[in-house]
Amino acid sequence: MERHIVQYRGGVTLLGGGAVEAADLHAALALAPALVAADGGGDRALAFGLMPEAVIGDMDSLSPAGAAAIGPARLHRIAEQDSTDFGKCLTHVGARFFIGLGFTGLRLDHTLAALSDLAQRPDRAVVLISEDELIFRAPPEIALDLPLGERLSLFPFGPASGTAEGLRWPIEGLNFTPAGRVGTSNEVSGPVRLCLAGEMLVLLPKRHLAGVLAALGLR
Repeated sequence: MERHIVQYRGGVTLLGGGAVEAADLHAALALAPALVAADGGGDRALAFGLMPEAVIGDMDSLSPAGAAAIGPARLHRIAEQDSTDFGKCLTHVGARFFIGLGFTGLRLDHTLAALSDLAQRPDRAVVLISEDELIFRAPPEIALDLPLGERLSLFPFGPASGTAEGLRWPIEGLNFTPAGRVGTSNEVSGPVRLCLAGEMLVLLPKRHLAGVLAALGLR
């Protein structure tokens, strides 16, 4: 059985040190009330007036003042350098699902690394909130209730293919790859049902957070 540093029965909000809007953080906490910070995300939590229940990471970004305010009992240093702090959280925190903020924006390399972590972890139910969008790894099948004309993008992080209903531009017969065919800026034309194989990320406007969690069976 996999052992975790901290374990929660419900949803966890993971907070990184990247771009975060207060309204998005409060929306995430309303759905996933346990707050866990990834390294320097501990400073970000304190700046919002929040105390994280745990801080996970190699602790190269958390400030000394932040570490002192949070206290040693909540700090969990993972020294290995083969994974990102976001990846460390996904490995060492047990939860039904995760909503991640502060893992995109500011530094492009950190954003790409977070998306790579997301694509590599089909065993974790994770929705990332970026400045404008929600990002999640597509399960084999998902149905989404979205308004007509809404933007829906598909981005592969490896070979991927599938079928779709309710999209303006069909994807049947397409072979997606990161360095080849991608599926940005499609549009909703009816009830959406995706059947996908491979490492595919779905991107939607962030106002659909509650609906995406419901579609993933997490609400």
